[in-house]
Amino acid sequence: MAVKEKVCRNCKRFVTGSVCPVCNESNFSRSWKGVVVINDPKDSEIAKIMGITVPGKYCIWVK
Repeated sequence: MAVKEKVCRNCKRFVTGSVCPVCNESNFSRSWKGVVVINDPKDSEIAKIMGITVPGKYCIWVK
């Protein structure tokens, strides 16, 4: 069984290190649902709705 990736609880970005590169927080969760990849946040309606300003892989819901 694959291990779920960890997600920053503050900005919902998938993180591999010990500190989130977007918001510099270290509060993570492995309980999340849904994935969205934002390539161009300036032209993305989804990014605007979710409040995303940096390209990357994000979850839709995090516990």
